[in-house]
Amino acid sequence: MRRQVLLFFSALCLRCVLGQVSYSIPEEMSEGSAVGNVVHDLGLELKRLKSGKARVYTGRSVEYVGMNKERGVLVVRERIDREALCGETSPCALHFQIILENPMELFRVTVEITDINDNAPSFANAEKRFEISESTVIGSKFILEKAIDLDIGTNGLQQYTLTPADNFALKFENEADGSKKVEMVLQKPLDREKQDYIRLLLTAMDGGEPQLSGTMQIFVNVLDANDNAPTFATRIYRAKIPENAPKGTSVTTVSASDRDIGANGDLSYLISPSKRLLSDIFHINPQSGVITLAGELDFEKATSYQMDVEVVDKGGLSDSTKVVVDVIDMNDNRPHINVVSKSDRIIEDSPPNTVIAMLSVSDPDSENNGKVECVKDDNTPFKIQTSLNGFYSLVTDGDLDRERSAEYNISVTCCDEGVASLSSSVTLTLRISDVNDNAPVFERSSYEASVVENNTPGLSVVTLRARDADWGRNARVSYILEDSSVNGVPASSFVSVNAQSGVVSAVRSFDYERMKRLDFAVRAQDGGSPPLCGNVSVGILIRDQNDNAPQVLYPVPPHAETVPRSADAGYLVTKVVAVDVDSGQNAWLSYKVQHKFATDRGALFEVGLHNGEMRTVRRVTDKDAVKQRLTVVVEDNGRPSRSATVAVNVALADGFPEVPRSEFADDFSEDDDDRLTFYLVSALAAVSFLFVACSLLIVSLKVYRWRRSRVLYRSDLPVIPYYPPRYCDTLGTAGTLPHVYSYEACATAGSAKSDCKLDRAAGRNVLLVDPSSTGTVHKLRREENILDELDSPLEVSLTYF
Repeated sequence: MRRQVLLFFSALCLRCVLGQVSYSIPEEMSEGSAVGNVVHDLGLELKRLKSGKARVYTGRSVEYVGMNKERGVLVVRERIDREALCGETSPCALHFQIILENPMELFRVTVEITDINDNAPSFANAEKRFEISESTVIGSKFILEKAIDLDIGTNGLQQYTLTPADNFALKFENEADGSKKVEMVLQKPLDREKQDYIRLLLTAMDGGEPQLSGTMQIFVNVLDANDNAPTFATRIYRAKIPENAPKGTSVTTVSASDRDIGANGDLSYLISPSKRLLSDIFHINPQSGVITLAGELDFEKATSYQMDVEVVDKGGLSDSTKVVVDVIDMNDNRPHINVVSKSDRIIEDSPPNTVIAMLSVSDPDSENNGKVECVKDDNTPFKIQTSLNGFYSLVTDGDLDRERSAEYNISVTCCDEGVASLSSSVTLTLRISDVNDNAPVFERSSYEASVVENNTPGLSVVTLRARDADWGRNARVSYILEDSSVNGVPASSFVSVNAQSGVVSAVRSFDYERMKRLDFAVRAQDGGSPPLCGNVSVGILIRDQNDNAPQVLYPVPPHAETVPRSADAGYLVTKVVAVDVDSGQNAWLSYKVQHKFATDRGALFEVGLHNGEMRTVRRVTDKDAVKQRLTVVVEDNGRPSRSATVAVNVALADGFPEVPRSEFADDFSEDDDDRLTFYLVSALAAVSFLFVACSLLIVSLKVYRWRRSRVLYRSDLPVIPYYPPRYCDTLGTAGTLPHVYSYEACATAGSAKSDCKLDRAAGRNVLLVDPSSTGTVHKLRREENILDELDSPLEVSLTYF
């Protein structure tokens, strides 16, 4: 609209030059095809097209033809379909204008679109159906559908053909619009029994190059006339059906033919009612003739059925046939297992092939479906034997062991040979009675226990456990102490065993010094007949307890030792010999001099901590008393520790005179001790400064020894005692004499020192130590593993050279 208004005002204001040119092109030209040279045909120049901004004005939404300004030609822009553009109008043309500006010029262009044969004749419906009776007269007409061709002229519809032309022919009649009416005329009688269905092909063709055509299918259904009777295809039908077929299963289909169709050919089937039983088992469809199963079949009751089937058409004409149905045997019966006889219990030592059950098996099926084979579980010691036809025996197959399996659930499965195979199973429960064939077995091969000596009688030491794989009375275990002796004493004097619980208890209090270990045997016996038993060895280790104080063997008061005043420091005065009948740490002895005052810094003698050797600390001076009385404490390492004391008398002399014991007994009195104490107290008061220094030194020494003793006590490692030079301990225990010893003091003229030697064999000058002497030996215990003989006294030998 905007372009038209612009064109109108331009026409009023500017000079218009009118021109016209016409072109003719065929439809369906490709895009870009040249239509005509407007520059040449209108007498224009190419630069005029550019300066005048030439354009094509169509006034339509689709611009089929455009202008190429570079070449000055009209070209096709859109595909042109003459039938879509003009339909049946002829001629078909495009009208548009070419507009130039400066000055404005307008040129009319007409482009005629010529037709090409691009459309084939076609029918509105692809097929046409007719129902014509076989009694229709010749010359009857049937109107056919006309074809449509969008092309015109010679390219339009020109002719029709009908194939095949045996029964029908085409007839054409002109109509007022110039078209032709197409009719199909019957020219030969129809016979439905020969040909009940006719297929025709109507073809419409145009006159173009190349020639195009269209087709339509024509179907003629020839209607029947009732002139034929029904007839069965065969006189007998045979069918097979399995006996387990469900209701509604198709057995067979009877079929009768009637050359008539429609109502004349409608047939009805029925089973002859001569046998009522058959109508309960089989059913026939009246229209289709399909015979189906209406009841249940059982091959074991009937193997075959016969029936008469009739067919009747609408006119009452009929025919009959015979149907034979064979029943196929199916494997529908499982083997039936009947337990004729069985045992519920059997002893475990029963011999092989002992019969435990008899079975009767039957299967009502036929042939392979009725053949039965019985098997059992493979994991049971039994087997199946066939005795008679249909009878089986279940017998033992090997040794039975109640301890391995006290009860068997024996599954017997009987399978037939049908496809698919059916089976039945029965489970027999058999219990195995126990026989006393297993001896009690202890949980351990041997038992070891320990108990501390001085235990309370009746103390439980260890619990024995024995298991018997048998059952009931045969598995009831009793514990019995075997008859044995320990050092000639019956074991029952030391321990007892609870017959039911197996608890081993101590009968008496043990003494480590008399017995280190107790070994005995215990028998576990079941309650079977005859009884079976098993033995185990039991060892009880008796642990030591510090229940014995050290015993001082030497010196024995009022014996006195003589020390020359010329003796130097380190002079060996004597050796305190002590023994402790305990063992281990409880027998480790330590020696020390018991001072009356902590400030005895001027002490002349000291004792070796571990070897008991008494030596001089310094040289003897004139201020030292002639007679010295020392108290030596012997202490073991037990917890709590035990100790013993011994008084050692020492006489200071210029030589080696024999000092009588009675003199020391008279001279060393309580008054001398009191005077000595007074002197010591006076001296301490006079030298208070030295007192403080000595106190600190002594406290430090005590702490150091205490810590050392704690380390030795708590350590799990063996303690190696310290031995001074020239000291030999042949038995490995410092300061103890577990056997008979001799003490030899050796001195030579002018010698300041002497050596102390211990010897096991007492050679000369045997000195008997009275065990009843309370001055030095508080307690003497005789033990077989310490002393060589129980009745032999302890001997100490003292020899001077």
